[in-house]
Amino acid sequence: MKEQEFLQEVKEIELLNSALGLLEWDSQTGMPEAGSGFRGETVGYLSGMSFERSVGPKIQEALSYFDEHPDELSEVGLAVYKQVKEDYELNHSIPPERMQAYNTALTNAHAAWLKARKMKDFGQMKAEIQTIIDFLKEFIPYWKKEEATNYDVLLNQYEPELTVAKLDQIFAQVKTGIMEIRAVIAEKGTAPRTDFLSRKVTKEQQRKFVIGVAEQLGYDFSRGRLDDTVHPFMLDLNRNDARITTRWDETNFSMATFGVIHEAGHGIYEQSIDPKYDYTPLSTGASMGIHESQSLFNEIIIGSNKQFWEKQFPFFKECTEGTFDDITFADFYDSLKETKASLIRIEADSLTYPLHIIIRYEIEKLIFNEDISVDELPKIWNDKYEEYLGIRPENDLEGIVQDVHWSGGSFGYFPSYALGYMYAAQLRHAMENDVEINEVLASDDYSPIKNWLTEHIHQYGASRKPNRLIKDATGEELNPQYLIDYMKSVYYDVYKINE
Repeated sequence: MKEQEFLQEVKEIELLNSALGLLEWDSQTGMPEAGSGFRGETVGYLSGMSFERSVGPKIQEALSYFDEHPDELSEVGLAVYKQVKEDYELNHSIPPERMQAYNTALTNAHAAWLKARKMKDFGQMKAEIQTIIDFLKEFIPYWKKEEATNYDVLLNQYEPELTVAKLDQIFAQVKTGIMEIRAVIAEKGTAPRTDFLSRKVTKEQQRKFVIGVAEQLGYDFSRGRLDDTVHPFMLDLNRNDARITTRWDETNFSMATFGVIHEAGHGIYEQSIDPKYDYTPLSTGASMGIHESQSLFNEIIIGSNKQFWEKQFPFFKECTEGTFDDITFADFYDSLKETKASLIRIEADSLTYPLHIIIRYEIEKLIFNEDISVDELPKIWNDKYEEYLGIRPENDLEGIVQDVHWSGGSFGYFPSYALGYMYAAQLRHAMENDVEINEVLASDDYSPIKNWLTEHIHQYGASRKPNRLIKDATGEELNPQYLIDYMKSVYYDVYKINE
């Protein structure tokens, strides 16, 4: 077999996946709710076709041939071969009809999730979530390697080589650090003024501001777009079509502001991958943790920077047409970094955010390592919020049905957010050796930051594993202390704490 023939088969599989991506985007941004049944069949059919080809005769022939003749592959061809082989070994034992049925179930679950949100009732989606969990438990033995726990297997789908043992240790360190900062703030801090944050900012005003900021940060709207959705996300069809979405609240401008900045970080990553990986499984992020590091670098590292907001404040006042003319910059900036317990993850402040992730991580472990009943999940969720944040959801919309992830089968994904947060803080620390971050964010040209990230992260796509990317970029393995130190510096400044 020639390399060209192998890469053509891979390309055709990627074309199917691109069509599936477009169907996914449509289902979350504009598809009529009544169309979910038909859409589920379409998605199931195309997913089955993609899956069958990814484990089919041509791929088997290519893997067999290049196992014996790796020297006949180019650098890119060899990298693609390694990824395709890894994916094949993971999935080839799963019966294609079961994978097709699973993908159909996901579409049905998304429709059930939308209904559960409207009714504020987990019961409206409980059966569909149970079906997804059952499918994943059926697939785990096919995916399992060595002595991994069931949940380790799911974690590895999103972050290679991640284990419960590692995460328990990392999260314990992060949780302790956050709790200590919160205790100091409660004892010694002066809370910022925030009464003006609920002033009305129209969707059009917000949109003008966030599009301007996203463009300055490096998101290319000629190769992307911004649409409305229930739950914000970025979807990459290719490096020239990486779409972002958000939801708006005219009495809470910061939600969409930081949401779009976040999703633009995902989009910038996808738009900056080396074109040599086009039409291959390498033309995407290295892992969900690395992907989240790029969105959270935008949202948290840049979005917590005083120089950045001092530069953007006049533009914000211009877009809001006088609504905030009586507010000083100091009060405006401090208000953005208020920390308080909250129920909704995507509205959480950057200090308490990791606690929301730890709660979800602990629940997912219970589901897959201890076989906890789905019936018990709402109470477990509510109890953990009371334990960790001192507040309790009054209904399921404030609680267990707020996230789209479980209805999409993404069990094991949530830890990626916290890992991305840690990676982002570590990347910032390393970047400071080469880039004067504060000076850049006070200037009219943010490109040195984007260029550094493209050089060290973006360009490689999925051709390098997360551990190697972080080690090469920062000189060390993941170190949660950078995140704790960064949060301490930001929040002690805002809360006027001298230590």
